[in-house]
Amino acid sequence: MRTAVTALEERENPYALSHLDALESEGVHIFREVAGEFERPVILFSGGKDSIVMLHLALKAFQPAPVPFALLHVDTGHNFPEVLDYRDRVVAQHGLRLHVASVQEFIDRGELKERPDGTRNPLQTVPLLHAIDSNRFDAVFGGGRRDEEKARAKERVFSLRDEFGGWNPRRQRPELWQLYNGRHAPGEHVRVFPLSNWTELDVWQYIAREKIELPAIYYAHERTVFSRSGMWLAPGEWGGPGEGERVEQRKVRYRTVGDMSCTGAVDSDADSIEKVIAEIAASRLTERGATRADDKLSEAAMEDRKREGYF
Repeated sequence: MRTAVTALEERENPYALSHLDALESEGVHIFREVAGEFERPVILFSGGKDSIVMLHLALKAFQPAPVPFALLHVDTGHNFPEVLDYRDRVVAQHGLRLHVASVQEFIDRGELKERPDGTRNPLQTVPLLHAIDSNRFDAVFGGGRRDEEKARAKERVFSLRDEFGGWNPRRQRPELWQLYNGRHAPGEHVRVFPLSNWTELDVWQYIAREKIELPAIYYAHERTVFSRSGMWLAPGEWGGPGEGERVEQRKVRYRTVGDMSCTGAVDSDADSIEKVIAEIAASRLTERGATRADDKLSEAAMEDRKREGYF
């Protein structure tokens, strides 16, 4: 979406990059930097909008050659069917390799236990770290952005994780002039965030510009939902709704996509990308702050999980 400021900047310097071009260029540079510096990178891909944009950047970074990295999805078993269908279709379309780390398999083996609230998002850490260790991945791309949540705002583009997958803010390295330090000891790995400097609005404007297809649940649609803790959740095998929670039909859309048990929908009439961009531009809440129950467990919920090895 062009603005008056953007148009003025282009008139003053016709060779200057737009802010979307600058973000795209940075993301492409990060993918190529990782390809040259690491042996076994992998891209976390859930079928959510941020991982979709991240994959789009990876495709651009190496075209016409194929993407030299595999994809990794940590499947909670409570994912939205529309998102899983999209994931499988994209993998087949681009001939990509997909690793799936299943939370359900760890539960079946007795290595994880279901939580009383039914949410499996916090249970993703163990399967994720197991997949990283067993496949010897030394760099893991994630779609986290600094505007999403205060713990993510503290994280660098190259984020060092220890031999247990844990994150220590005190071990964050300076990244002056886009110089990234990927050095790590045996057993450690690096999380890489090409979208760190993007905002939710940037992501949607880029999706509009590049005409990127998304799962339909990102646009307004009729869905059966129930209210819990001020959010509209979708009924499912995870255990909702509970006693006294009334199911109803509403026109909603999802700003972020995760486990069905903790990802809330928002009331919306934004059934096109132009309407979504206008809606986000007027919003004063981040998508995680508005729609993710797992981030509301405590003030430091996200940082605590990152220290344990979460995304």
